[in-house]
Amino acid sequence: MPSQPPVSPNLRRAPVQQRSADRLARILDSCAGLLDETGYEQLTTRAVAERAEVPIGSVYRFFSNKRALVDALALRNLDAYADRIAARLAGLPAGDWRAAIDAVLDEYLAMKRSVPGFALVDFGPPFPVEGAADDANRRLADRLAVLLAGHLGRRPDEGLSRAILVSVEAADALLQLAFRTDPSGDAAIIAETRTLVRSYLAQTLD
Repeated sequence: MPSQPPVSPNLRRAPVQQRSADRLARILDSCAGLLDETGYEQLTTRAVAERAEVPIGSVYRFFSNKRALVDALALRNLDAYADRIAARLAGLPAGDWRAAIDAVLDEYLAMKRSVPGFALVDFGPPFPVEGAADDANRRLADRLAVLLAGHLGRRPDEGLSRAILVSVEAADALLQLAFRTDPSGDAAIIAETRTLVRSYLAQTLD
């Protein structure tokens, strides 16, 4: 069954009928697969249309260009990631923030290794627009702050939000290094990332 498309601000037109939603999901799935095969620079809307087996006009019906297409894929990834985190948190003891942080890291690593296109486009395009107001790491941190605050029974106040943003920025840099070193993720660097994030967040969450 095709994955559900995101509600994206980059969509020219939101799908109304299920047939249109399925077509949009197929376009995004095709984009993800081609990113793994060709990279972002070689990605074209025509190739996406051919892979999705839809007319090129169907791609442009939803997206003005490949950047908008990749942005929508990134948003879908974020929605899927948030859903996975929420499911993991539901099975953890309330208030156990260390187990929650492990779940956040583990689900990211699982998606990095298995979800098509995610290695190149996780929660934002590979080449952010300079000066753009939309910041993928801040958007991710905002979602995580709400999820973790709910799990811990507290409000996502400014202190928690800032701590999560710093953790996301630090983990992003270190995990990029881990996957540059080893296509599956350097285990030692990943372990150090986990230790660093836990130690930093202990100041706010203990």
